[in-house]
Amino acid sequence: MSAAETARDPVCGMRVDPTRAAATVSHAGTLRYFCSTGCAEKFRADPARYAEDAPPTPSGDPSGIYICPMHPEVRQRGPGSCPLCGMALEPLDPGAPEDDGELRDLTRRLWVSVVCTVPVAVLGMSEMGGGHGWSVWLQLVLATPVVVWGAAPFFARGWASIVSGRLNMFTLIAIGTGTAYAESVLATLAPGLFPASFRGHGGMVPVYFEAAAVITTLVLVGQVLELRARRRTGGALRALLELRPPTARRLDDEGREHEVALADVMVGDRLRVRPGEKVPVDGVVVEGTSAVDEALVTGEPIPVEKAAGALVVGGTVNGTGSFVMRAERVGDATMLAQIVRLVSDAQRSRAPVQDLADRVAAWFVPAVLVVAVVTFVVWALVGPEPRLAHGLVAAVAVLIIACPCALGLATPMSIMVATGRGAHAGVLVRNAQALERLASVDTLVVDKTGTLTLGKPEVVGVEAVGRDDADTMLRLAASVEQQSEHPLAAAIVRAAEARGLPPAFALDFASMPGKGARGRVGGSEVLVGTAAFLAEQGIATAVLADAVERRRAAGETVVLVGVGGALAGLVAVTDPVKPTTPGALAALRSDGLRIVMLTGDARATATRVAAALGIDEVIAEVLPEDKAMVIRRLTAEGRKVAMAGDGVNDAPALATAAVGIAMGTGADVAIESAGVTLVQGDLTGVVRARRLAEHTMRNIRQNLAFAFGYNALGIPIAAGVLYPVFGWLLSPMIASAAMSLSSVSVIANALRLRRVDLSR
Repeated sequence: MSAAETARDPVCGMRVDPTRAAATVSHAGTLRYFCSTGCAEKFRADPARYAEDAPPTPSGDPSGIYICPMHPEVRQRGPGSCPLCGMALEPLDPGAPEDDGELRDLTRRLWVSVVCTVPVAVLGMSEMGGGHGWSVWLQLVLATPVVVWGAAPFFARGWASIVSGRLNMFTLIAIGTGTAYAESVLATLAPGLFPASFRGHGGMVPVYFEAAAVITTLVLVGQVLELRARRRTGGALRALLELRPPTARRLDDEGREHEVALADVMVGDRLRVRPGEKVPVDGVVVEGTSAVDEALVTGEPIPVEKAAGALVVGGTVNGTGSFVMRAERVGDATMLAQIVRLVSDAQRSRAPVQDLADRVAAWFVPAVLVVAVVTFVVWALVGPEPRLAHGLVAAVAVLIIACPCALGLATPMSIMVATGRGAHAGVLVRNAQALERLASVDTLVVDKTGTLTLGKPEVVGVEAVGRDDADTMLRLAASVEQQSEHPLAAAIVRAAEARGLPPAFALDFASMPGKGARGRVGGSEVLVGTAAFLAEQGIATAVLADAVERRRAAGETVVLVGVGGALAGLVAVTDPVKPTTPGALAALRSDGLRIVMLTGDARATATRVAAALGIDEVIAEVLPEDKAMVIRRLTAEGRKVAMAGDGVNDAPALATAAVGIAMGTGADVAIESAGVTLVQGDLTGVVRARRLAEHTMRNIRQNLAFAFGYNALGIPIAAGVLYPVFGWLLSPMIASAAMSLSSVSVIANALRLRRVDLSR
């Protein structure tokens, strides 16, 4: 295998340089490279677990893929700790059973440590032992299990960080706690080895068993609280998963009900949903009526009336009625499963703002180690007696209080909570980058059909010319349009069927996006589209010019029809504006956004709709391939552009914009091209998405400011800069408590996003 093919450690997934990395041969005879000795040992102990050719693990299996929430590039099979930051890894599969093994282990270590630490702290801070008497020996006996066993995970992670060269918070904890404990053991067993500058009153060498034990216990408290808080950050995702009912009521061919597991439901099954039950999967109502509460999916509290032909979404709650539905999407294909997958991916993505924290963290721990050494040296040279003892205390306090855990948690925790909150409001964020960019956009470009309007146009007029009557012309147009995906095409087909004019099958069908479609029906070539499209094919349209302008002035979209090389007539279509659009546009304008309508529709029609909605900037008659060019032009003008659309023709523009916003009711390709998807599919979702982005970025900035400010203030105090003025020297125990509190505070601040009001 070449160096390029072995550029990732099979254990942690980190990129490695094969020329400088450790290497071993796997069970499959393939050479593997490792970022550290620790990863190589893990691989040799269980090569099948980390082999690239190992069989895939089933979803929910505890031996599945685990990932670091702070470093998504770190992945491995089975639980463990991140080699970069030391945090516990979490299951990649959001549906995997929750593994609280580390929480149970640390909780057990915490309670044992508390029992041993309390008497150590009392003895260490009292004078009852009288120097190196029985008190010190008792402290040694009680502190040893705390430091050696209770802090064992921290020492293991600290050592791994040193071996891999990826220094992190556990590096500082291990060095600080280990130094205090080692000095105390040596002072107890061999006090004669210490110089006079290390001795206090009475010539005794001070011991710091209480500091080592208390620091360990406080760090354990912080880790337990952090793990519990991190479980809460994923609460929104777990709540979405719990929306799925465990069973469904399937009807057999004779109409009898059978309760089956949700996993056994197949596409095409007829399912009964009784009052108060959850809809099991996505499907279509075939019998009965009811009102369904879709708030947990769309964010809207008003129940939606459902009758035969209406779509229902799995996980929503049925009201007082009863209905029978046909399953259309099951398993991972349901909207709820897609939402969970999208939110899960977004929670593990990285926001650009995190780059600042990463750059700081790269030099932060080495800098702290240097500061700790300098602190010890300065105290040893100019400090009061016992100089070395004071220097040791100050250095340990610097190491402990400077742990960068709060800095590392600042961004990931906010992103995890925000994406979960957005999912419950019908706003699906693909990645953290989209969320950050959305908070700073100043221009919103919106498509007309399906975004500003309902996207369900209706035929309001048919005019024929020449030998064909209106019904014949409409049937021919519908025969071609039934193979098109455009909303106007669907309206023409519905109008023909409503008049009892079943469309025929069109041969040689071809679609020209932004222009129209063509096909052969009954031996005649039929063209359906714009006047420019028909003119390109040599068909004169002047005879209907006045009728076209009159209808466009009324806000109608006009589709021309040509048959056999001659103009056959026109079909006038109108698409009503969504009731929520005016209010949403007003809210977006109040946020300072410039609204631009970008549409392929005729200028007269687009201008009339824009005027009714108060949109001043209209770019009409734009071909799909040119929409992306418009986005690039606006970006070149210095605007930060978000694009909202729903059709296939919007996909290039959605991908080009700083943030693409897709209507969840639109085409799949548009959703795949967007950074944000609105489940309900109207502009009120843009308002909610914008509010979510603003609150999230504000929350991240608060966390980063707290983390930076905490270290900027805590490190100098721990080093003893206030000692010459006030005589204050920070105890390592207080530094440990402050360090733990900082991490918990950052998570608590991130959790506030769960309650944020996205309506204003």
